[in-house]
Amino acid sequence: MELLNPEISILLLDDPQIRELNREYRKKDKSTDVLSFPMLDDMVKNVQPQLLGDIVISVETAEKQAEKRKCSLYNELSRLLIHGTLHLLGYDHELSKKDAQEMRKKENAIFEKITGDPKIKAVL
Repeated sequence: MELLNPEISILLLDDPQIRELNREYRKKDKSTDVLSFPMLDDMVKNVQPQLLGDIVISVETAEKQAEKRKCSLYNELSRLLIHGTLHLLGYDHELSKKDAQEMRKKENAIFEKITGDPKIKAVL
């Protein structure tokens, strides 16, 4: 099914806030950079098929990662938004090495289109 005018919501938080969500929904008591909450169940699809889901990003973690990778905060937030969106579309790098490679390849292709720089790569 092709989505017309797909929608996502984006929430920017700090580490304690995303840690709370990670603990509640993934049973992992630690902060993380990005969480995705897809709305793929049949009830939502039938009522509002354009809703892909929610992406939650820790700006605090993004700042640390940008510094470590020596890139701008904009690039790191873009990378995390791409990563979260791919999760909403059904990609999952935690299933297998092949799935991780496929997701990373897609992430890099999208990121290159945004930045215009083929040397900047997404890191899973």
